[in-house]
Amino acid sequence: MIQLLRNVLLLSALFSLGACAASAPASPAADTARRAPAQLPPEDLSRFRPTFPAPKPAPAVAPAPVRPVPPTNHVNAQIDQRLRDQAFTNQNVKYAQGYRILAYVGLEKDKAMAVRRAVISRYPEETDYLTYKQPIFRLQIGDYLTRLEAAQALLRIRPLAPRAELEPMQVNINKSGY
Repeated sequence: MIQLLRNVLLLSALFSLGACAASAPASPAADTARRAPAQLPPEDLSRFRPTFPAPKPAPAVAPAPVRPVPPTNHVNAQIDQRLRDQAFTNQNVKYAQGYRILAYVGLEKDKAMAVRRAVISRYPEETDYLTYKQPIFRLQIGDYLTRLEAAQALLRIRPLAPRAELEPMQVNINKSGY
């Protein structure tokens, strides 16, 4: 019995010490960051590095004075003749690959003519092409060499012809505009 009493007292003393240790002020948290291993003093590697002699200073030579060359605005005769030949050849070109706006496609001539009149009254400088291939009427507007020009015109015409779209095709070249 004395043995049992001694064990109970010893056990209660251990619990009280454990409780005191748990309520003690917290010790600083252990640092879990990795640290570099202790730095050894740097090894002297200078004996392995190559050495070069210092470059000799270049003698100071004054640059020769540059004489300005006046520009000439004439072309030699052979190039001038080739440019004239190309210009003459280009005068005979009447068509080029470009774009037109397809403003109307349908079976009703009255609707095609109404769209045509609306476009011409609003934009008289635009060229229109109304074709009939039985049973379909097609109204095409303009001759545009670039897609950018055609897209800009399409935005202007879209309120008058909501279903208008761009169509790549061979177009007439307007010589007066160039």
